[in-house]
Amino acid sequence: MESERITFRTIGIWISDKKSQKLNWKELNKACSSHGYNVLKLDLEQSLEEQGQIDVFLHKLTDIIALADQGDTKASQIIRRVEQYLSNHPNITVIDPLNNVRILLNRYCYYSILQEEPTFQKQGIFTPTFAEFTTNNIELNIELMKQRGVIFPVICKPTIAHGSKSAHEMVVIFNEKGLNVCKPPCVVQSFVNHNAVLHKVFLIGDRYHICERPSLKNFYASEDLEPIFYSTGEVCKADSQSTLSILDPHDQADITMTLEEEKLKHIIRVLRKRIGLILAGFDIVIDNRTGNHAVIDINVYPSYDNFPNFFEHLLYSIDDAVRKNHFVSTSEYNGVCDASEGYKINGLINVGLDPVEYGVTGMNIN
Repeated sequence: MESERITFRTIGIWISDKKSQKLNWKELNKACSSHGYNVLKLDLEQSLEEQGQIDVFLHKLTDIIALADQGDTKASQIIRRVEQYLSNHPNITVIDPLNNVRILLNRYCYYSILQEEPTFQKQGIFTPTFAEFTTNNIELNIELMKQRGVIFPVICKPTIAHGSKSAHEMVVIFNEKGLNVCKPPCVVQSFVNHNAVLHKVFLIGDRYHICERPSLKNFYASEDLEPIFYSTGEVCKADSQSTLSILDPHDQADITMTLEEEKLKHIIRVLRKRIGLILAGFDIVIDNRTGNHAVIDINVYPSYDNFPNFFEHLLYSIDDAVRKNHFVSTSEYNGVCDASEGYKINGLINVGLDPVEYGVTGMNIN
């Protein structure tokens, strides 16, 4: 009697060459095989139609999308090719949809979504006040800050959150004269003192993991201080030793600030409903005066180096997304699926509290 044949689906994956070298392909293939998937590395400069049928498109196209949106010819051609291919094959499950990813490429865009969220205030959640500069006219920019309630000190960040190293270059500005270092388009955001502790939350579907990282020390408005330039990679990585993270003696107060996971879960539910990404992360700081939780950044497909059993959780989320995509495709629903469709979460799982069962190593896709 002929044994039953197992039909494997195929995951087509694209990440940059640099990220590909950091990916543990052996562990990825092992996890995919255990869930009934083959893995196909895609070449976006060649015809996708000729590379074989795929059922899932897993990607980190953030930098290419950002370059395309800024008018880069080669990047625009690649994105048009991908979008046409996905349009021709609507049954492919995309992780994550390109239009959803675009939301997080623009800091002003996603800060606006956070600021407008009606449920945050009563939960003790907020995003610090912000304004976007599109001109070098300092007088106009000062007036804009006043209108939007932005107060010194501020963090100046490029509006475009991906696409180049400069997207992660920041400036702490203490006074009006310091605004001359801003390079539009950029966003200035009121700085929240948080005792140099940053909480990074990594999401895979309805699973999340929290890591505590060093951050900027407390700062105060001053007419005397010059702007401080820094890179988030220098200050906020796990092994950072930056002097910018050392609290001043007068800030060594006995203040206990605890991350509240119910607030965190509420943020996750809002992000899934409003933005609709399976692979994302966000940064939280806790206001050292009020204890309120501030969401200061959101990232597409962050580094998952410390995410326990990353590949297994990724495959569970892919399985779930494939099922939901099949349901939408075979139902009588004829509209356009918005960011909230198919992303309703019931339970949320903190994988940091789960026992280690699979021992699957993570990967750096940052």
